Amino acid sequence: MSDAILVINAGSSSLKFSLFGLEQDLLDLTLSGQIEELSGHARFIARDGSGAGVDEHRWSDSKPPGHVGAMHFLRDWLGAQLGSTRLLGVGHRIVHGGSRFARPMRVTPALIPQLEALTPLAPLHQPYNLLPIKAVHEALPDLPQVACFDTAFHRSQPKIAQMYALPRKYMEAGVRRYGFHGLSFEHIADVLPSYDERAAHGKTVALHLGNGASMCALDNGRSVAATTGFSAVEGLPMGTRSGSIDPGVLLYLQQQMQLTPSDLEHLLYKESGLLGVSGISSDMRVLLSSGNPDAQEAIELFCYRIGRELGSLAAALGGLDAVVFTGGIGEHAAAIRARVCESAAWLGVQLDDAANRQHAPRISSADSRASAWVIPANEEIAIARHTKELL
Repeated sequence: MSDAILVINAGSSSLKFSLFGLEQDLLDLTLSGQIEELSGHARFIARDGSGAGVDEHRWSDSKPPGHVGAMHFLRDWLGAQLGSTRLLGVGHRIVHGGSRFARPMRVTPALIPQLEALTPLAPLHQPYNLLPIKAVHEALPDLPQVACFDTAFHRSQPKIAQMYALPRKYMEAGVRRYGFHGLSFEHIADVLPSYDERAAHGKTVALHLGNGASMCALDNGRSVAATTGFSAVEGLPMGTRSGSIDPGVLLYLQQQMQLTPSDLEHLLYKESGLLGVSGISSDMRVLLSSGNPDAQEAIELFCYRIGRELGSLAAALGGLDAVVFTGGIGEHAAAIRARVCESAAWLGVQLDDAANRQHAPRISSADSRASAWVIPANEEIAIARHTKELL
């Protein structure tokens, strides 16, 4: 009988899973997939370890599964796939661990309400992250589960990097810079030695660029600063999120344009970023293929903000040895990488155009003072590893 660990990553509109076989203490991806558009045109796609499709399913638009239905479907589908394989446990991505949870935790009945209490810190993510935990517990109460926090990796930052210039009572109440995409950055730190020892042990800025986007300053593999802070909306412009914005703008919108807190939340998380500036799409692929001036300006703003944040993080590090691109845009949009590297020439980054167009792992020239790399994101393997170690 073989053993396996299941990883679940639940978002507001999708449910992703990865199944890792465990043999001789090594994790091997055997199945992965996702259910997209849970409240609309829901579609299930599953792939084997090599990425080849193995199954697909669609729901009627009038009867989308929602998160609960998706979990029931996934439970039955995986049950048929597992056969004699023994499921050892389930690892979950939890966006917010607050100031308390700085490492993965075994899920207990007492832990769930503690994580629910953090919902005000991540109202658009936390509730959906917790739904699969509850569903698994109801169906298989004896199956071990592990919560892995996107904020935990950034707890290594110095206190000063976590502070806002507000009265101390607010920081004591939890208003501080937490940082996000920590599982993605942790994976980069884990695998970087196999790409570049100098970058792994030196001063590196990792760029997780996707629908959600952020950057992290790594010093010897440890987070010392990040673009995201109290919420996952701070920092870079993203697919539909505004990124950093003058708080005075929010006061103006509230006081002079009568936007309610709910209106502001929807504006900042759902209507801004690449979508808001372009007026066309939140998808970088669509914008890059468009000749619309607003689409091109959205791209320009995105790259400009990356360039500014890169300078800021290099200052926090006291230098720069390497930059690493990851995430959907970071891995696949050569044009974006080229713009970022060109704007970072003053930091010693010299692009190899041919390598960049080919999406090679190293996209900087041989004589570049600071190297540049493309490394695939893999939050799931980080979660699986934590789950295996904790169990």
